[in-house]
Amino acid sequence: MIRSALLAMTLLAPASLASAPALAGEMVLLRESLSVDGAQITLGDLFEQAGEAADVAIARSPAPGRRTSLDVHYVRRLAAEHDLDWANAGGLRRVTITRNSRVITHSDLADIIAGELFMTEGRSHEVRLSTAAATLHAPVDSFGGLEIQTLNFDPRTGMLGVEVVPYDGADTVRLSGRAFATTEVPVLAHPVAQGEEIGSDDIAWISVRADRVRPDAVLDPNDLVGMQARRALRPNEALRSYDFQAPVVISRGELVSLTFEAPGLQLAVRARALEDAADGELARFVNLQSNRTIEALVDGPGRARVGVSAASF
Repeated sequence: MIRSALLAMTLLAPASLASAPALAGEMVLLRESLSVDGAQITLGDLFEQAGEAADVAIARSPAPGRRTSLDVHYVRRLAAEHDLDWANAGGLRRVTITRNSRVITHSDLADIIAGELFMTEGRSHEVRLSTAAATLHAPVDSFGGLEIQTLNFDPRTGMLGVEVVPYDGADTVRLSGRAFATTEVPVLAHPVAQGEEIGSDDIAWISVRADRVRPDAVLDPNDLVGMQARRALRPNEALRSYDFQAPVVISRGELVSLTFEAPGLQLAVRARALEDAADGELARFVNLQSNRTIEALVDGPGRARVGVSAASF
């Protein structure tokens, strides 16, 4: 009886072992954001809770700022080899990974080159790069900043050629473009209404290309302070001398005291102004006694004077 029981157990054992399920790997989920900092892609970069397999490298990272794609079957096979079970519930065909980077923008490059030009040329320039791939990327863990190796500049044409190294150990990158000399010009810091007088607090400065400064542009802020706007003016725009006038002290139609002066003689009559006038300007007036029109020099608010040549006074 005992022998029969042992025989039966011996015959059933292989069948039981064959029907037992194989040990499954640890279930893992693909990360929502797939990005890496270093030079290699690891299982931990791809999967959450990868455990001891997190540091296993499976591929080289793309260049900083670039992307690469891995075949799904390749990823699943390597994961399974390290006891990670990825179901790929989303049905992905490729796994795409981006390498993070320190970005050196087009604007950054232009500013750095402009700074180098200031050191070599002694004046400020506006730099415009024509190279299509003007944005550079450096590894997150790289050392050193961008370094200019060579700079060739023709002041006559403005043509520019530069060789830069984005970070320590990087390949040299060649850039080209143009640089334009700039100058600082005074502008209004805020809108100014017609007739408003300009004070020193109303003035700001902007940098503009020197070849675009008009011949009648105002370059000295002292030529603006105390002047009056002829029209409504907008901020941060180059100003022309025509935009301003000395403050009006006599308005058109205003009654003034018109004085005639000669050696040993001084006469004063009432007159009416025919136009607006600033202090020290010549303006036309009508003598209300003789009804004659005469030019007189404005001598302050409500006053004007004529000399001995005004025979028609």
